[in-house]
Amino acid sequence: GSCLMCFENLPIEFDEDGNAHLKEGVPNPYSYNTQTLEEREAYLKEIAVKNGQLNDIDFDPVTRVAGALAFHSTVNLKERKVVDTASMATLFRGYEIILRGRDPRDAAFISSRACGVCGGVHSTASALAIEMALDIKPPPLGIVIRNLLLSCEYLYDNPLHIFILAGPDFSEVLIRETNPEVWVAAERAPTKYSETHGYKKISDIMTDLNPLTGKLYLEALEMTRVAREAYVLLGGKYPHPETIIPGGVTTTLTPSTMTEFYLKLVPFFDYAKRCIGIWDDIYDFMYEANPQYRHVGELPPTMIDFGQWDHEDHYDASYKNCNSWGEKRWSTPGVIVDGKLVTTRLTDINIGFEEFVEHSYYEQWDDYPFKTDPLGNPLSPNHPWNKTTIPRPGKQNWKERYSWSCTPTWDRRTFEAGAYARVYISALAQKLPPSNYVESTGKSLLLNLAKDQLPEMCMEWKVPDIWNAFERNRARAYAVGFNLMVTIENWVRAQDLIKRGERKVATPFTIPKEGRHIGVGFWGAGRGFLGHWAVIEDGVLANYQISTPSTVNACPRTPWGETGAYEKSVLNTPIVETNFKDAKDFKGIDILRTLRSFDPCMPCTTHVMVEGTDRVVTREVTTCACGI
Repeated sequence: GSCLMCFENLPIEFDEDGNAHLKEGVPNPYSYNTQTLEEREAYLKEIAVKNGQLNDIDFDPVTRVAGALAFHSTVNLKERKVVDTASMATLFRGYEIILRGRDPRDAAFISSRACGVCGGVHSTASALAIEMALDIKPPPLGIVIRNLLLSCEYLYDNPLHIFILAGPDFSEVLIRETNPEVWVAAERAPTKYSETHGYKKISDIMTDLNPLTGKLYLEALEMTRVAREAYVLLGGKYPHPETIIPGGVTTTLTPSTMTEFYLKLVPFFDYAKRCIGIWDDIYDFMYEANPQYRHVGELPPTMIDFGQWDHEDHYDASYKNCNSWGEKRWSTPGVIVDGKLVTTRLTDINIGFEEFVEHSYYEQWDDYPFKTDPLGNPLSPNHPWNKTTIPRPGKQNWKERYSWSCTPTWDRRTFEAGAYARVYISALAQKLPPSNYVESTGKSLLLNLAKDQLPEMCMEWKVPDIWNAFERNRARAYAVGFNLMVTIENWVRAQDLIKRGERKVATPFTIPKEGRHIGVGFWGAGRGFLGHWAVIEDGVLANYQISTPSTVNACPRTPWGETGAYEKSVLNTPIVETNFKDAKDFKGIDILRTLRSFDPCMPCTTHVMVEGTDRVVTREVTTCACGI
């Protein structure tokens, strides 16, 4: 994973051994220019004066449950395009403040409350951060069991998203309501993958995607239950498991538990094949029905993932060796910029990462305790180890501050996070450990899906020629298969360890009463990129910072005016919806499909303003299941 050229914007260069340092002669290496939003206002006024066609539309919440994220956009219905966007996190969480001054062992239990759906990933990220800070290496069986628990979260999360939270956007009910001509085409269109899912016509799939009544919707609910049952066999309870701790897990394993766990996985063998076949059919059909759909939510692929599922022969929790154990994970860490993989080293991802608060309800901090990471690589004053969370609520002001989300960047660029980033990066990197189940080719990911009622099948996710809302969700369907096969790989490894007489699942440790120790949990959630950064001083947490995938995607603009993934992708979205005469009938389905393709973890409302009218369309965009 050499990365001698991975930074373009930060003044960081590497020596021949791969060690990073700041370029010489740069007086203020981490300074940046700020841009006001007044230029944007002037541009909008100019358009409005020209044609009187501007419509402001707010979506609030965007998700299909409660509301902690609002999205505002202005659309020009005459030209069928979006001219302005703003994403606002409307809720202050404050876990960073709650954790300050506490015993480091509390972090896993408290931080898991950051999400009512995917608490286990926060527990694990927290455990990893404490392990690194205090040099605690879990035993092999503890590492493998943690991987199995993570997989169960994903076997819940990805089907939930593609069938229950985003799926209804492609159902008969919604297609008829927004694009009747697409429904007419669907009734005539044969499917290509009926051997995996049994449907003969596209319209039959769409009918079964109908919310609350469709077979595929109801089946997904059932499969999420099976995934949760598998989790509690090993994890005791969910959400907020008590079994994940620094040093491993507190689970008691028996041969019968492992057998029961495997039996819960078996229904997913065919389900994963069907997920892939169904969504390949739907998205291929949508492109044929109207090529404009290729541009809904379109962005150049720029994404980051820390990788996950540690390899028990390589993971030692140390920062010193994180590049080597990181690249041995069952999902490869990495940064993709404009479709090109620029690094797979965890230290590069860490030192290039910053968080800005110019457009957020927080105060700038003055402390800069860590000029370098533990290996001597330079760190920005805006790096999470240097950040202090100082809330400063205030009036919403588009020119200044408008969100409780901060703005994460890597190498001074915004990026996107998602389950799809694991698939994309692992496919390009060709670094996956040898496995009978998963293989990376450099341009695709091969999944050998085991036989149940359907025969064994090799499914291949190929790097797409365009990156958009549909491709995000298609990759998520393949992620169900990827995740399942990593689960089987780790189940086999757990069985081998147990056969060899391994029983130890945790390494005991004590909290040192003196000294300063830092660590980071490089992990991921159902929605992608997740990091927990911890500073322990004299036995307590002096600083704790969490960066979640929805913070990454929903962030406000950077100080220099670059938009985050939600704002940028909606700005690129054409209005393909046809079934409206004027602003009153407009549903904003293309904007909603774009936002939902990121699987927002914060329940979100979207407001769409239609230019030249006082019409505001309000739509729920829930893809967080905290309320389900």
